[in-house]
Amino acid sequence: MDIAPEKVAYIILKAREYSSSFDGWDSYEDGGGLRGDAMQAIENRVGVPETDEIAQFIRDLNEDEQISLVVLTWIGRGSHDVSDWDRAVATARRERIVETDKYLLGMPLLPDFLEDGLEAMGYSIEDLGDGLL
Repeated sequence: MDIAPEKVAYIILKAREYSSSFDGWDSYEDGGGLRGDAMQAIENRVGVPETDEIAQFIRDLNEDEQISLVVLTWIGRGSHDVSDWDRAVATARRERIVETDKYLLGMPLLPDFLEDGLEAMGYSIEDLGDGLL
C-alpha cells in the first residue's frame, strides 16, 4: 500500500462530513427516472467547503497514493481482494480516465468502502482516527 493509513483515515472522516451534508442521491430521481448522474451531483457540490477540502487533499496526493486509495476503495466494495492487490493496482493505473477526486467523490459509500478496505489491510479507523480532525 503506497499511502499512509492515517491519510486514508483522514479522507474517511472528511468524506463522512461531506456525506452528512449531502442531500442524497434520491434528490436526483424523478418518477423513477434520473434527472442527473453522479458527476452532475458532484458538480453541484463544487464550492461547498467539505467537497473542496477533500477534493484538494486527494489531488495533493501523489499518483501512487491516489492509485492505492482507489484500490482500497475497490477492496472495500468487494471488487477486489487484498491478495489481488498488484493486479488491482495495474488495473487502476491502466483504467485511470477521470481525476481521482471526482471518481471517488462520485461514490456515495466512499467512507464505508475505504474503511472496509483499510480493515481488510489490517488497520482500524478507530486507532487511526484519533486526533486527525
